[in-house]
Amino acid sequence: MAQTAAAKPASSERPSLTLTRRFRARPEKVWAAWTDPEKLIAWFCTAKAKPGSFRADLDVRVGGLYRISFDMADSGEYSEVGGVYREVVPNEKLVFTWAWHSTPERESLVTVSIKPDGAGALMVFTHEQFFDEAARDNHSKGWNELFTQLEAILA
Repeated sequence: MAQTAAAKPASSERPSLTLTRRFRARPEKVWAAWTDPEKLIAWFCTAKAKPGSFRADLDVRVGGLYRISFDMADSGEYSEVGGVYREVVPNEKLVFTWAWHSTPERESLVTVSIKPDGAGALMVFTHEQFFDEAARDNHSKGWNELFTQLEAILA
């Protein structure tokens, strides 16, 4: 469906990214895709992950922790990202910190807002406080790929 991307202009602020997607699924289904480990794995697992290695541990509550991990298919290298849920409004909003285990000092912040949109849902995804523009650009590419997979799962 439709997608847009926007980046903040260069300034002393850390780079951020906003992506907007419309899905042909009710907000509850989009919410479940973010908060149910099995549903998250269905769209979040990339082709770069070694088959069977993808794992998602989610404690979806304010102060709860999450961890998503997998082994890279080409190198076998272990990858893990995790953080803390800061805001949880079922079927509407999810805010959490985001940090790769290899660079925990580069913590950023993700906000997922979900609203009814006709027979479907509008998701506004904001990822902010990136370490630098390269990190933002790499995450933009990755998130867009994942959201294409999410769209297919929700269809």
